[in-house]
This record gives sequence, structure tokens and C-alpha cells, in this order.
Amino acid sequence: MKRPEPITEQQRKTLVAAALAARKRAHAKYSKFKVGAALLCDDGEIVTGCNVENVSYGLTICAERVAIQSAVAGGRQEFKALAVASAKAVTPCGACRQVMAEFCRDLWILLVDARKPSQVRTLQLADLLPDRFRLRD
Repeated sequence: MKRPEPITEQQRKTLVAAALAARKRAHAKYSKFKVGAALLCDDGEIVTGCNVENVSYGLTICAERVAIQSAVAGGRQEFKALAVASAKAVTPCGACRQVMAEFCRDLWILLVDARKPSQVRTLQLADLLPDRFRLRD
């Protein structure tokens, strides 16, 4: 069951703009697929991330995980929403979904098409990962 989106229209606009700005900093020289993420923490702080590729592809890290890990490193572990900006507004990969699930059962995700940033698709993490892996609740 979906709950109401926990952010204001202004927070939504700010989050989308932050994800688009983070996308510009992506290091995607191999795939050329740039992704930016902006994570709204419960305290109102926005933490961003971008994908960082490596010539050894297994060492590449997604924008969503960069944002979450940066937030955790900064002492935050509770989140309201995550905006992800990419070409065609793709959904987060499975690894990112599981990392999100570590911290948020019902995280709101805003998928932003960098070519049409006014068109934002909103869904919840439970839509993308209904049976998340967990040891206990």
C-alpha cells in the first residue's frame, strides 16, 4: 500500500535539480552513461552522488550507492526520497535496490529523464524490490 509522498513540491524540485547537477560530474568514460543521484535525508540534508566507472568494470559504482554511502559516512541513515537522473530515466540496478533496502523499506524514488527533466516518474522502493533480502525485521 502506497503512503503519501513525504516531500514538498519545493523539496521535489530541489532534489531533481541536485540529481541533474550530480549527473554532470559522473565519471562515465567507458559506457558514456552518466547518472546522478540526490538523496533527501530525514533531517532535510541532500546528499548527492554520481556513477564512477573504472576500467575494471567490477570496480564501478552506481550514483545511488555513492549517495547512500556518502550519507552514511556523514552520520545519516534515515532517508525520505532519492532522485536518480539518467538518459531515459532508468530504474536503479538490483545492487542499488538492495543497498536502499538496507536503510529504507518504503523509500520514494524519483526517476528523472535528463533529456526531459520536467517528466519525473515517482515510485516506491517496494515497487522495485517487493521481496527484499533481510535477515530479520
